[in-house]
Amino acid sequence: MAAKITAVRAMEILDSRGNPTVRAFATLCDGTTASASVPSGASTGENEAIELRDGDKKRYLGKGVLKAVAHVNDLIAPAVVGMTAIEQAAIDNKMIELDGTENKSKLGANAILGVSMACARAAAASCKLPLYQYLGGAAARRIPVPAMNIINGGAHADNSVDFQEFMATPVGLPTFSEGLRSIAETFHHLKKILKSRGLATSVGDEGGFAPNLPSNEAAMDVILEAIEAAGYQAGKDIAISLDSAASSFATDLKGAYDLKKSGGGAKSRAEMLAMCEAWVKKYPIVTWEDPFAEEDWEGFKALTAKVGDKIGVVGDDLFVTNTKYIARGIAEKAANCVLIKLNQIGTVTESIDAVRMCRDAGWRSFISHRSGETEDTFLADFAVAMDSGVLKTGSASRSERIAKYNRLLEIEQELGKQALYYW
Repeated sequence: MAAKITAVRAMEILDSRGNPTVRAFATLCDGTTASASVPSGASTGENEAIELRDGDKKRYLGKGVLKAVAHVNDLIAPAVVGMTAIEQAAIDNKMIELDGTENKSKLGANAILGVSMACARAAAASCKLPLYQYLGGAAARRIPVPAMNIINGGAHADNSVDFQEFMATPVGLPTFSEGLRSIAETFHHLKKILKSRGLATSVGDEGGFAPNLPSNEAAMDVILEAIEAAGYQAGKDIAISLDSAASSFATDLKGAYDLKKSGGGAKSRAEMLAMCEAWVKKYPIVTWEDPFAEEDWEGFKALTAKVGDKIGVVGDDLFVTNTKYIARGIAEKAANCVLIKLNQIGTVTESIDAVRMCRDAGWRSFISHRSGETEDTFLADFAVAMDSGVLKTGSASRSERIAKYNRLLEIEQELGKQALYYW
């Protein structure tokens, strides 16, 4: 007999930026108790589900989450206690109905997601299954290729780089552990190169280095140097993935841009498109996330038409893990990949629905962390369960990022020869 939920509660904890977030707990009638912690983003899309903050400037500069915690304890708990833990969709839909808003602004996506994840983890434990197998089924065995953030810019660093993430992606290594080793070695060689040039080796929110460089392109060049110094071949062994987070330097979100951090100046959509095309020809880029702002659908469509057969054009702020926007993107051919962030939409079920829509359309889905993370490893299991093939979870520094990589190493070892790993 499937275990029923007997208790749900939440508390306020701190994320990797020292800001409050929600940790939820679910207890089942068989004695199982599991918890889950909710991440938080800095570079957020306008259409994301609402992360509820207290607004009390006397506590954590207004960023407290006691209201969200109270909503779990006082409103969500009475609604879900007594439900069967394995009924994930029913639990999530109950919370969505209880909230009653399109963007989860009443209860807070941070309150809802914490309970959603905790219930999934408790159900997996009760069924005596690893989380990835519980969510993905008996055939879940593909370990994602890690897109490791090694240079930070944009909203994630106080430096002269406009683009938010420059990532090393091990596309040509035979296993996850070898792929992880290759980009960790690249990360350490990059540090040596930056240090030798008198550049900062401090890190940004996601653990990548945040040096002041003469241009955005200079970030690409120094990464290629680091790949070679580590003994790997750029493009064959390790490729580059980018996240422009273009909304952060767009002046109207619809087609006008200003690369002011790097001194690149104002750019039109056409100029940004030309720059993207030139970079794809010059550098071993395999994916490019948010090359245009979240309302610049024309920019996305133009780039996809130009280079979509060569690279993954990834929508993050454009789609915010929401099937309504993903459906539009599929219809308009605005991209060919979607970034999946659980807290953008607010439940495990809706995140799975987004992945399913991508798969049905022949698009890829990439699973992603947030800049404000915790030590929770739910994301690693989720990436394996969804068979997405790619995981963004930060650099080879900062333990909240490393925790996800280490969990994937555990899964790889557990699966043994049954593990799959390919780009």
